[in-house]
Amino acid sequence: MMKFLLLLVYIGLGSGMSIVNPGPKFPPTKGHVWPKPQEETKENKYFLFNPSHFKVKVVGQNCTILVNAINRYSFIIKNKSGLHHRRNHERRRRRIGRDENYLGGIDELQVDLTESCEEYPHFEMDESYKLNVSSTSTLRSASIWGIIRGLETFSQLFYLSNDRNELRVNATKITDFPQYSHRGLLLDTSRHFISMSNILKMLDAMSYNKLNVFHWHIVDDQSFPYQSERFPELSEQGAYDSSMVYTKEDIQRVVEYARDRGIRVIPEFDVPGHTRSWGNAFPDVLTECYRQDKVVGLGPMNPTKNITYKLLRDLFQEVQTWFPDKYFHIGGDEVELDCWRSNPELREYMNSHNLSVTQLHGLFMENAIPLLANDSEVVLWQEVFDEKVPLSKETIIHVWKGSWISEMVSILTAGHRLIFSSTWYLDALGSNWPDYYWADPRQMVNVMSRVWPRASAVAERLWSANTLGRRMRSIFDTIPLEVYQRMEEHTCRMIRRGIDAQPPSGPGFCIP
Repeated sequence: MMKFLLLLVYIGLGSGMSIVNPGPKFPPTKGHVWPKPQEETKENKYFLFNPSHFKVKVVGQNCTILVNAINRYSFIIKNKSGLHHRRNHERRRRRIGRDENYLGGIDELQVDLTESCEEYPHFEMDESYKLNVSSTSTLRSASIWGIIRGLETFSQLFYLSNDRNELRVNATKITDFPQYSHRGLLLDTSRHFISMSNILKMLDAMSYNKLNVFHWHIVDDQSFPYQSERFPELSEQGAYDSSMVYTKEDIQRVVEYARDRGIRVIPEFDVPGHTRSWGNAFPDVLTECYRQDKVVGLGPMNPTKNITYKLLRDLFQEVQTWFPDKYFHIGGDEVELDCWRSNPELREYMNSHNLSVTQLHGLFMENAIPLLANDSEVVLWQEVFDEKVPLSKETIIHVWKGSWISEMVSILTAGHRLIFSSTWYLDALGSNWPDYYWADPRQMVNVMSRVWPRASAVAERLWSANTLGRRMRSIFDTIPLEVYQRMEEHTCRMIRRGIDAQPPSGPGFCIP
């Protein structure tokens, strides 16, 4: 009997046995770019980087944004590429002399901005650039935003030699541009207050991945951290704590920090739902919700009161002077229509005006949208479109729910542009970066570690869609090995730059 039991144990161990090799599952690439450029020719021959010999020279237009970008990336290349040792020059020179791929040192990067700087990034801004890496390298673009993207690419081309004593860069030619003009990241600072330092670090990470829109979902039911000068009581009574607010100076800092990285900041003030925190200071603008003829709480904004629209008008006017982008997200999602149905005054209003509850939602949006500045571009969640609220063709619809393929077809058929988020919710804790890498809307017709590197997969999809599409035409295709390897390198790159990204594909390591 004992022999039989031992035999069972032995067979059990053998049947489940797997062979594990030492080292990372996906060895990282060296000096490869994320997101993948549209056109790239890389040689095996390389140049050496010596910080005391290298300089950046502006040969075209210049401006403060360009100076800031050059200083920022010069620091990154010199201090965040993993090279910490001083080498013996003679020993290095003799070793290099035996390497047939060595081309000498990289001495200079000439930055040629051929047109004047724009003051603020905008929708459909030019982000194209051409980069030629040689002993005297050149980066050329007609736009400051293209120059910024090119500097990011240039910084990613540097890599450590195998003995970690040298910083190298291969002879490379790149022509690059994004496939999608809006490549955004939404951050909710109401449900969980996020410190200014983490917001700025998130903007850094966005720039490392060539994302260009920071969608700031700044207030919601849970808290109102926006510190209004016109209505200070909103944050005084609606924020989690007096220390958990964003002042005018904070917002200006975020906008300027983002601008220097070619990132637009779009605020979202979601109305008429998701507004319970507003009611701490202004309960009269919200609807009393009833159950069995008793008030049980406050719900969405009351669409029949003039004070509701006066508050919105004055607040929107202030917000739009602080956020320079002409795009403004006013939400419109997840409105508790049952609360409106339960309210006797609203029921009487709907009866007397022959309105359904969805038409009441439409009435609110028709009254709220004109309160924005005249040149505003309005963004709304898809529920407003689904409820057939009359909208101008310029209104952008934000798709976030299920059945999104048919939803996008309906929106595009109706003549609207859209923003797609449905398959890219980073709070889906069971998903990893390959799950986000598959999602391509064009084909389908601590906070940091949850966002990165998963958002990097989306960033490459949005920047490099055509390049990837030639290799991956359906979800049944396998993600190429080189993508996993580039993701390993890029994650380590972000970690060296201070972004607390999680390991992308299991066991591995990063050189500090």
